[in-house]
Amino acid sequence: MASIEQIAGSFLARALCVLIASAAVTCGGSAQEIAKPSGPATVRLAAEQQRKEGDLFFADGKVEIHYRNLLLRADHVQYNAKTYMAAARGNVTLDVETQHLSADSAEFNVGTGVGRFEHVRGEIMAEHRPNAYVLVSPNPLIFEAQEVRRLDARTYVIEHAWLTVCMPDKPNWKFFSTHSTLHVDNSVALVNANFRLFRIPLIYLPYASVPAGRNLRQSGLLLPEFSDTSLKGIVLGEGYYWAPKNWTDISLGAAYLSRRGWQQNVDFRAKPWENVTVSARYFGVIDRGLETEVDDSSGNIVVQSIKQGGHTAQFELDARLHGGWRAVADINQLTSLTFQLAFAPTFGEAVNSEVRTSTFLTNNYHGFTVGVAANSYRNFLNAQPEITVDLRSAPEARFSSVDQTPWKNVPVYFGLDSFAGAVHRSDETLSSGVVVPGIDTGAMVERTEFAPRVVIPLRWGPWLGVTTSYTVRTTSYSTQMVAGSAVNAPLRRTTGELNIDLRPPSLQRVWETGSGKWKHTIDPKIEYNYVRGVNQFDHFIRFDDDETLTDTNEFLYSITQRLFHRSGDGQANELASWKIAQKYFFDPTFNGALVPGTRNVFQALDSITPFAFADEPRHFSPIDSVFRITPGGDYDAEVRLDYDTVRHRISTAGTLLKIRPYQNMNFTVAHFSIDNTAVLQPLANQIRAQVGYGDLNRRGWNATFGFSYDVEQNVLQNQLMQVSYNGSCCGIALEYRRLSLGPIRTENQFRVALIIANIGTFGNLRRQEKIF
Repeated sequence: MASIEQIAGSFLARALCVLIASAAVTCGGSAQEIAKPSGPATVRLAAEQQRKEGDLFFADGKVEIHYRNLLLRADHVQYNAKTYMAAARGNVTLDVETQHLSADSAEFNVGTGVGRFEHVRGEIMAEHRPNAYVLVSPNPLIFEAQEVRRLDARTYVIEHAWLTVCMPDKPNWKFFSTHSTLHVDNSVALVNANFRLFRIPLIYLPYASVPAGRNLRQSGLLLPEFSDTSLKGIVLGEGYYWAPKNWTDISLGAAYLSRRGWQQNVDFRAKPWENVTVSARYFGVIDRGLETEVDDSSGNIVVQSIKQGGHTAQFELDARLHGGWRAVADINQLTSLTFQLAFAPTFGEAVNSEVRTSTFLTNNYHGFTVGVAANSYRNFLNAQPEITVDLRSAPEARFSSVDQTPWKNVPVYFGLDSFAGAVHRSDETLSSGVVVPGIDTGAMVERTEFAPRVVIPLRWGPWLGVTTSYTVRTTSYSTQMVAGSAVNAPLRRTTGELNIDLRPPSLQRVWETGSGKWKHTIDPKIEYNYVRGVNQFDHFIRFDDDETLTDTNEFLYSITQRLFHRSGDGQANELASWKIAQKYFFDPTFNGALVPGTRNVFQALDSITPFAFADEPRHFSPIDSVFRITPGGDYDAEVRLDYDTVRHRISTAGTLLKIRPYQNMNFTVAHFSIDNTAVLQPLANQIRAQVGYGDLNRRGWNATFGFSYDVEQNVLQNQLMQVSYNGSCCGIALEYRRLSLGPIRTENQFRVALIIANIGTFGNLRRQEKIF
């Protein structure tokens, strides 16, 4: 179609138009370029039939108005070139970037983009970011409304409408609303909204906000939660999500437990600067008590209300500051082990009895490290009655140096470790069912240590390397143990520590096959340790592993085999490794530190295996075997065995196998057993397994099955079954979970969730639990 300047290119055509203008004769099949509303762009009007009367253009039949990135279509349009208003009727459509509207009629200002549409159907496209917590739909946001007002390029007011992200021909769910405000690439605010699934009303919300953009993080009330458990009863919860900035958000939630009381949870995250990350979590229960039958002092059975409420709290900070400083805080609090066993949402959280807190500020400069720290550790040894061990080192200042040489051509290196601070210990024991106080050092014990060292690495050709190091360690305390009690009397320990690390030549073989190059290596190692000067070992209060240093005279010998594979010119990968190690102790009593008939934990013993094995003097440690297979991301296996050469049996066995044969398939099994004397550790034999396909927010069928079985006690501690199906816009998930944690908690949980694409989960179903 030619422009009006092209039509009036000749004098005859121009004169003809002047003569017929007053008669309003129609000029058919033409396009008009009209005055510019703003900027350099031009309004272009095209239609099968059109005429002009003053500033008004009347167009009929396949009318199109183009302006910048805007396209308005209709069967009939009346356009005012002076006000830029277009009145359109019949098959009206508006297309602007990702926005598409279809209406019966419209009044639209081409210049400002403001308009009013009646009997509207709209589509808003948005490319959503992947989100592990929400089912993401590729479909556009679709709505139908009686009236839509376009306020600007990004804002629509929608009256009496429904909206969905399902396929438009058969939407599974819809949100109905009397009044809504759509902010393109942001959110939809709904007033008097009700959610309908398969046309059945399920939820009424006086106000709701639905994400409608690339970012699904939107402030507003979360979908309600509900579930049913045998201990808590019916659980009804609600939460609020607030994201005031793109670098921070917070979730606040509360739930009513019909049989127990109220539950609260808070989750805060922030990244105010590139090198600073902050997070905090809180979970608590105000428990009105669980009615339990107990025996009174007369031997009669009475019903008592036993309260098990409490809370857990965590705070984490990681900040990289100017000048090379780094500040880290990992603060954790747990009021009681009974609360955790009774209310922890998962098996893994419930059985964790340790609470650790660590904070430090450090700076590394030219091989030197300076910093201050505060650490605490609490271990709940028993739940009822509650027995704890509390350890604290705060405040503490540290200064250390890596091994450095002052001479370029002389292989002699010097290093240093030192600290000064205050420590504390308090613990309890159980005697005949009664809690008995143990060690209590008071508020603080002064502790300082200064440990310079010299290291001399020597190598004779490619076949032998020897590294010798000698450390002089001086440690001072303001309190010591005397006859089982903490006494304010200074104590000093000065030790000489010799270490000789001998690396004989490695054996290796390299060969090639059709799949690439292979390499097998055998690496022997011999290490000699000699420590003297720890006298009066029983006078040291155990604050951490620094007090487990003993005199020793020992050899460690080990052989490590490794298998490598490289395809083409790629990087070599370690497919398998097998390490066998054992220690020989020339002094089986560690200069009198070992106490027969008790569990002894020393640095010399822990360095070969983390499991206690010395309840009597012995020259040989167990043989420690660690076998790993790591061919890549699809398979991962580890088998660890400790063979006790004195008792002639496998004392500890641990196996972990992870298989991912397909992209969405995973299988994990773990087995752990301890077969040792009751003095060292109680017998244990546990199996945990989990098999899963997909995940909760993946489209299609997804399932997870898992269990934890205590073979020794013949108890299924944890069972998990979860099945879900997700379509393009919604899904449903079902879960059964059983926790058996002794007398405190035996609970059956039944959960169901409706998964709504781009919005969230309605119900109380957690994501698949990682039990390992």
